Amino acid sequence: MKVNVAVVGATGLVGSMMLKVLSEENFPVDNLFLFSSKKSDGEKINYCGKEYIVEELKEDSFLEKNIKIALFAAGGSVSEKFAPLAVKAGATVIDNSSFFRMDKDVPLVVPEINPEDIKNNKGIIANPNCSTIQSVLPLKAIHDKYKIKRVIFSTYQSVSGSGLKGISDLENGTLLAYKYPIINNCIPQIDVFLENGYTKEEMKMINETKKILHDDSILVTATTVRVPVKYSHSISINVEVEKPFEISDVKKAISEYPGMVLQDDIANEIYPMAINSAGKNEVFVGRIRRDFTVENGINLWCCADNIRKGAATNAVQIAKKVLED
Repeated sequence: MKVNVAVVGATGLVGSMMLKVLSEENFPVDNLFLFSSKKSDGEKINYCGKEYIVEELKEDSFLEKNIKIALFAAGGSVSEKFAPLAVKAGATVIDNSSFFRMDKDVPLVVPEINPEDIKNNKGIIANPNCSTIQSVLPLKAIHDKYKIKRVIFSTYQSVSGSGLKGISDLENGTLLAYKYPIINNCIPQIDVFLENGYTKEEMKMINETKKILHDDSILVTATTVRVPVKYSHSISINVEVEKPFEISDVKKAISEYPGMVLQDDIANEIYPMAINSAGKNEVFVGRIRRDFTVENGINLWCCADNIRKGAATNAVQIAKKVLED
């Protein structure tokens, strides 16, 4: 059964990738509606060999179009205003912004982990933060077997996480996305600082991890850093678990879990890298080893394309699950 689909923010990095992934996945699109800001009104986008005209997003954009799935990739303020209007018009919204993520009435979903939460939606399903998505996949595999007590995230996040402005800062030396040069630099600030000394990005990872894993008892801390890489985030994850383990069993659990690829062959210096995960939909995990400073500690390293699995691919996976229900 084909359905009408809308993409909000269709001309941006994530919106463009959503269209690419919809095409790759042969998503059952009947009529496609593309919305963006006023400055992109009238632009033409090719989707599966057909040309579509981008429309300015307005309050009546969703009326009488019978849109089943609305993919939002235009920022929190747009989602706050227009997502409820889309729902009122009959659409199920999958929102890539952070606006609804911690709302108790909105499911926060990584389809390999908690697809059952989709059924509890009231018209809006939140797509998690890009860094959270790639981190919770290996964490879920570990948590199911050994019960996680504590997690320490240290991220190395690419400039595409800041959109086209971030890419310009890396490629052209501009200062559109960042206060400081990103070329030959690492910036230990992603998003604004909060009163507790953490950045908003760090608190997203802390809070979203607990919500997706359905366990508020897990202690989580994070340091998020922007690095001079164009695509793909890399994350160092330190985990303390309750139960004893063998590293070989941890590797096996991760290799068998959906959505992940184990790359862990230190004898041949094979491990995940941003350059290799760019353009892929999977999360790559390696450097899995024991942390000898605690009784049951694990270190691991994971890489994933932040625009694909960290945003567009995860959203389309959710949309496919919505249609299955």
